[in-house]
Amino acid sequence: MRSTMLAVLALAGVALSACQQSESQATEATPPPKKSLARQATFAEGQEQIQSIAAAQVKVDKSGVLVLNAEGQAPAPGYSKPTFVKRVYAAAPPDGIYEVDVVANKPASAEASGEASLEAKGEWPGFPKDRLKGVKFISKTNEVVAMLPAAGGASGAQ
Repeated sequence: MRSTMLAVLALAGVALSACQQSESQATEATPPPKKSLARQATFAEGQEQIQSIAAAQVKVDKSGVLVLNAEGQAPAPGYSKPTFVKRVYAAAPPDGIYEVDVVANKPASAEASGEASLEAKGEWPGFPKDRLKGVKFISKTNEVVAMLPAAGGASGAQ
């Protein structure tokens, strides 16, 4: 009986050791998600994030204004007036990548189903020229980062 008990304890110790090892391996394999330093601004009444973003670009035009462009999918047909809502920062992001939500006005009735393509265009006059390196466009399901070109041309990301 004593040898049976020792065998059970030894087996339990091996099993426990294997569980602890696999937990630590899982922790090492999955890095924690990068935490945003911004908070979401309040959307206007009737606005919500679009479903997804397929592509985004940023560039500085000849007048020195930052031009934003994003192509994506609305949750359903009928969404209108796609635009950008800048996120709020207590301090400048250390990596120079500022965040915007891509939003559109919801349709009055949600009878139609299925996604619909849309394109949001906007300008950011007075953007922080000395700190901004790129813009992260955020939707309900994904994020796309578009970096500002060094020489002031168009830049895209997917």
